Amino acid sequence: MTRLKLIGLTAVLSAALAATPAAAKAAPLLDCPLRDAPFSVDSPLVDILLNPAARRLTTEATGKDPGKDYFMPMGTDAPTFAAILTIRDAAAIVGMDARLLPALDAKLRALPVTREDKVARCARYDNDRVAVPKGAAKAPRVLLFEKINGFRDVPSVNSARAALTAMAERKGWQLLVSDKGGAFNSATLGKFDAVIWNNISGDVLTLSQRMAFQTFLKRGGGYVGIHGSAGDPVYFWDWYPDTLIGARFAGHPMDPQFQEARVVVDKSHPLAARLPAEWRMTDEWYSFRNNPRTTGAKVILSLDESTYSRTGRFGGNLDMGDHPIAWTRCIGKGRMFYSAIGHLPETYSHPLNVALLEDAIGWAATKGAKC
Repeated sequence: MTRLKLIGLTAVLSAALAATPAAAKAAPLLDCPLRDAPFSVDSPLVDILLNPAARRLTTEATGKDPGKDYFMPMGTDAPTFAAILTIRDAAAIVGMDARLLPALDAKLRALPVTREDKVARCARYDNDRVAVPKGAAKAPRVLLFEKINGFRDVPSVNSARAALTAMAERKGWQLLVSDKGGAFNSATLGKFDAVIWNNISGDVLTLSQRMAFQTFLKRGGGYVGIHGSAGDPVYFWDWYPDTLIGARFAGHPMDPQFQEARVVVDKSHPLAARLPAEWRMTDEWYSFRNNPRTTGAKVILSLDESTYSRTGRFGGNLDMGDHPIAWTRCIGKGRMFYSAIGHLPETYSHPLNVALLEDAIGWAATKGAKC
């Protein structure tokens, strides 16, 4: 359904969906990643759960039902943590003997991938077209994207949306809020200057939508990623973490989960103009498996690791040394910005974080802006 909300001079358009013919709605979407991939210990766990034989083989081989006996119940309806986990990655977490995995992998790979499997795998994706009503607002025109197939932290998503909506009102931006992957096509993306991924988790774009997104960036579009948009333990689209973000998530502290830490600012970065040299704030602090500097990123914010505990969920050490948490890079003619700040709702009212997000969105949405 279409819901249009006008706020001052800003057109904030929430889930403006064009009507879809009944016949098109009935046809299953089959343009999804991993549609034809064999079952394996590296499959999304949700795909194992969707196939009774694959789930039974896994349970028999490991003594653990992947839907019930892991660290949390795993379902098949999105959003589900099973979309961002594999049997291989779950093994150490749940105390599974890794020596069991090769034999299980062989049995899973021997299973046929039927049309029913393909339809079930693709059901968490969509191709719902999004209508973009004409608005009087000036650029930048921004798409706030909220499709989540993995872990959905409702408070952070809602708080980010509220803050960004208020920001758009202040700045006179046109903002469209949509949870539909179908917005990622060349015609629709061509109506925007930048897209913001609001704590996106799980693989959410079909193959054609991925291509449209990559083309949008290469031709001069902007991307802004917030917190959970680079926080999945497993990815099934290497380009996203390795090229766009430039770093893979390693974990966050759990002892305790939320801590005050010292944030250090690189004042030489253009987006740091309104920021002090440092500040302290409380949030859930991400660590990454690799440093984004090594992939060409220009870092704005780093953490002083001496100011907080870096013990992970299962006692693992999350030290990075040099510890970036916000950075930029160029992608073709486009621009990307990512900030790991944003789990706690109050971070979206923190004046320094709001100032950074505001300037970052304005920069990402400005074609030709220097990286």
